[in-house]
Parts: sequence; C-alpha cells; structure tokens
Amino acid sequence: MTIASINPATNQTLEKFEPLAKDDVIDAIGVAHGAYQGWRKESFANRKRCLLKFAELLRAEADQHARTITTDMGKRIAESQYEIEYCAMIAEFYANGAERFLADQPMQVDGVDAYIHYEPLGVLLGVMPWNFPFYQVVRFAAPNIMAGNTVMIKHASNVPQCARSVESLFHRCGLPDGVYTNLFIPTEFVETIIADRRVQGVSLTGSEPAGAAVAALAGKNLKRSVLELGGNDPFIVLEDADLDHVVEQAVKGRIVNAGQSCVASKRFIVVESVADRFLAGFKEQLSALNMGDPMDEATTLAPLSTEGAAVKLLEQVRASVDAGASVLLGGDRPDREGAYFNPTLLTDVTPDMPTFDQELFGPVATVYVVKDEAAAIELANQSSYGLGGCVFTADVDRGRRVAEQIESGMVFVNQPTRSQAELPFGGIKNSGYGRELSHLGILEFVNKKLIHLGTK
Repeated sequence: MTIASINPATNQTLEKFEPLAKDDVIDAIGVAHGAYQGWRKESFANRKRCLLKFAELLRAEADQHARTITTDMGKRIAESQYEIEYCAMIAEFYANGAERFLADQPMQVDGVDAYIHYEPLGVLLGVMPWNFPFYQVVRFAAPNIMAGNTVMIKHASNVPQCARSVESLFHRCGLPDGVYTNLFIPTEFVETIIADRRVQGVSLTGSEPAGAAVAALAGKNLKRSVLELGGNDPFIVLEDADLDHVVEQAVKGRIVNAGQSCVASKRFIVVESVADRFLAGFKEQLSALNMGDPMDEATTLAPLSTEGAAVKLLEQVRASVDAGASVLLGGDRPDREGAYFNPTLLTDVTPDMPTFDQELFGPVATVYVVKDEAAAIELANQSSYGLGGCVFTADVDRGRRVAEQIESGMVFVNQPTRSQAELPFGGIKNSGYGRELSHLGILEFVNKKLIHLGTK
C-alpha cells in the first residue's frame, strides 16, 4: 500500500511513508491498552490540562499546520487556517465541559435511590478521512480522551503529513504514551484491530462502502460503532426567500472545501416561480470563481484532493450527461496541471440517472425545479442519504415546519449545513448513525452504568 503526500495542485509527490507490519500493530494495541489502565483513572483536571495545551500548541503553530493541510490535500489556505482554529475550539469545548457532561445523573424514580455513572470503555479505533484531516481526527479524539479512553487512528493514506502532525501535537501536549496512537497501515489491518478483544469500539468517517464494511466487522465482533458517511444534502429555495442572499449562500454551501464535504449543499431544489432568477445568479457567481493555487489568498476554487478524485467526478458527470442531463456550466476539467475541476451546473437530472442518488464530491451542483413547497419536501426526501440539509424562506416559522419534515440528521434554516462544537453532528439512512460534537459526542463510547442503592 502506498502512503504518500502528493500535492494535488501540482500532482508532485512530497513524501512517502512506510506502513507498519501486522506485528507492529498488535504491539501498538498492547501499548494503548496498557495506557488505558492508567488514563481511565486520571483526573478530569489532568486530562483537561493536556487538551488545553493541545489547543495552545495548535494556535501557536497555526500557519505551519494550515500549510500542511493545503499541501497534503489541496484545501484553500484560508480554509485550512480556519480548520486549525476550529480544532482548538473543539479541544477547549471538551476540556472545559467533559466533567459536567459525564457527571453522575440521578434517576428520578419514586422510592428508588439510583444514578447513572459514566465510565470509559477502553481502546478505540478511529478510521478518518482526508477532506478535513485535522478536524475529523480532533472531533473523535478530544471527547474520547477526555472521557478516559485511549484512541488509535488509521488516517487516510493521502494525508500522512497531517496524520504525523496531529500525533506530534497530542504527544507534546502531555498525554502519556499510548493514549493517542497514529497508525500508518493498509486498510486490511482494520479488521485485525477491530477483532482484537482489547479494542472496544470503532468510529469511521468516510464513504458508504467503507462504512458498511466497518459496521459489518464491528457487528461480527460485538463492538460499538459510530458512522458518519456520505451526504446528498438538499438546499431548498422557497418562493418568498431573499434571492440575493440565497445565491450567495448557495455558492458557499456548494464550494466549501472545493465541494468535498459530506454536508456540502449538493441538490438545489427551487420552486419554479423563482427558478430562472436563481439559476441566472447561481451560474454567474459560479462562473466568477477564481481557480488557482490554494496557497494564494486570492484563489476561491482549489483543486480536488487527488487526481483520482477528479477523474471519478468527471466520470459521474459524463454518466449523467450521457443519460440526458443538461450542462449549464462547466462539465469538464481545465487544461492545467493539478487535480482541478471546473465549476459545474447540471439540470434535467432524473431519478433513473446514475448520479441522482450519488454523492458528487466536488464543485458540481444539480438544480431541480419543483412546483411548490410540498414537491420540494418530497424530492428532498427522495434520497438514500440523510445527513444535512437547509431551507430558505422569509418566514422562519415556515422554515421550521419544512425542516421538521426533512428526513435528515440536521437541517438549517436560511444557512447551509455546518458544524459547531456545541451542536450535535450526524445523520440517518445511509449517512450513518451516532452523533459527534456537543455533549452527545462524548456519550457514544462510555459505559452508562446504573448504580442502584436500594429503596429510599
């Protein structure tokens, strides 16, 4: 297996990494399990001290780590800088809140003296993606380290510099050896880790096929799992919405991270009375994006993560066009070095087309024109995914009513889907299960133990 950092803006290989042998992985599990025996007993105050130091180091070295993200997977430097700051915020959120989130919970039962006591489970495996190579790791590791678990990370093979940097940060913040472990390993070793009796759970953020494989392994071995998979998020535009605001937010929602986000807006469902105006404005602003070097602050459209990702996206677009979809903008790749893809706008996509219910991971938007609100809700729910979504309307109460009818883990009114440390993140259907972030995120991998003291 090749583990290499290849700059997607140039397709030049920067550094290669040797994967671990299976015996090395078994040894690493032993170290993590040994570390758990002490870490589970560590005070919240000491855990907090380590995580706050982690946040401090992130901010002090922000420029260095942001550049690592950009060279590893191509994210615009401004987005990389925000990712680093967001990671520091998540670390602080759990450092300051974990003791409160995991406090004993008295049971309100007449005549019974009982409470819920939260305890860590042990060694956990995180299988992480490349699109937010610091954030995805931190949102899994921070709450679980604060809960007293130890974590092992199998990061995506195309962001090894990021994987190494995150591990260095966790080591330098004062964590004992084995509390956080990065594993440069081939995918087939994931089964070995999940099957090990010392490993108590697994969390994966990634594709639907990867999630299905990990869920099967977790089920076979009776291990807890959390899955955050793909999305095909609807962006609903009702006839009373402020179209200038809508178009601006549509571009932001689709082009965040060059469109490579599970919760990026992907299906734009517009009521017919405002469809022409929306399409005209959307096309104009997508056309105005400045494709270029992601290290350049003036760039507004970065490359995709790898050459392979750009090739796959082109195949998906061509499959839709061959099946009858119309291209209003783009539909191809530019004649330049790097894993770039032109901003693309597709219409006339029908349910029988292969990309109707596929996740398009890049700057490709599909626009659907519908008769009214009811038709918009029906189409929004016509998907095997259910991660995020949004609805735009001048009436917030109307937005709430529509949001409550969308089959999704998260729905936002008058703004695209986003994440925040204090708010739960996760989906339903083929988008996975479980929740990350907020107080719910720290409860996924803990034992919710009932302590019964008898009758009052």
